[in-house]
Amino acid sequence: MSSVYITCAVTGGGDTVAKSVHVPVTPEQIADSAIEAAKAGAAIVHCHVRDLDTGAQSRDVDLYKELTDRIRSSDTDVILNLTGGTGADITLGGVETPLPLSEAGTDMAGATERMAHVRQCRPEIATIDMGTMNFGEGDYIMTNSTSQLDEIARQFQDLDVQPELECFDTGHLWYAKEQEKRGLYDGKTMNAQLCMGVPWGAPDDMNTLMAMVNNVPDHWHYSAFSIGRRQLEYVAAAALVGANVRVGLEDNLYLAKGVKATNADLVERAGVILGGMNIDIMGPAEVREMLNLTKHG
Repeated sequence: MSSVYITCAVTGGGDTVAKSVHVPVTPEQIADSAIEAAKAGAAIVHCHVRDLDTGAQSRDVDLYKELTDRIRSSDTDVILNLTGGTGADITLGGVETPLPLSEAGTDMAGATERMAHVRQCRPEIATIDMGTMNFGEGDYIMTNSTSQLDEIARQFQDLDVQPELECFDTGHLWYAKEQEKRGLYDGKTMNAQLCMGVPWGAPDDMNTLMAMVNNVPDHWHYSAFSIGRRQLEYVAAAALVGANVRVGLEDNLYLAKGVKATNADLVERAGVILGGMNIDIMGPAEVREMLNLTKHG
């Protein structure tokens, strides 16, 4: 690609707060980190919110509203992308007694509740996790039934918000294409995020990445990333396979071995990598035009 855009995944919802002082928790901290990432070159900031007391992932609409207002009231232009992945968490009770579910780590919500903050805040983009998978170790399962995915897609039809389809494995991409065939994304610009290296979805070897890329329809836009130490390698890998780029503390806490990063650090390093490849970095105005986004607020 001659030009790409950078998405910064600012904080996520994983258990990372105690692992780095740079992981933002409050809406003010998340907004400040997102704005710093935008100033460093990110066209899009992908945001979750966290519980103010525990630092765990939250679905509190008021926290999303505060975050959104803070970013929009800044003097920095950036595309706001809010997660739609909350409310899909199941933790089984154990290998011999899977039921009842463990209250710790289980958070299931209906499609309308999962979309409440998207309706309230009207970001330019919101994500949908396109399937179910064992996510890491233990009894936790990321749970997205096909009926709920279809209903979430239908609810996007009533909003001038573009969905970003998060595909953690080949079957997730397959289902997203089937949804498009059934007209669930009519009027929307198709945009996929290829999420590589997340246990136990698609591994981040190049053969699997190319299997994903080769199955992305020609009229779709797409990005690709990996997690942990391979995040920065994937800046180059994504650009080489025609994808846009994602970095950020949601997926990786380090700039180098033993060197903890800020979001701005990771975006700046991505810019250095892309610059060394003679690849231009798109700004938010260019990305809005390419993805047919509607700026709100």
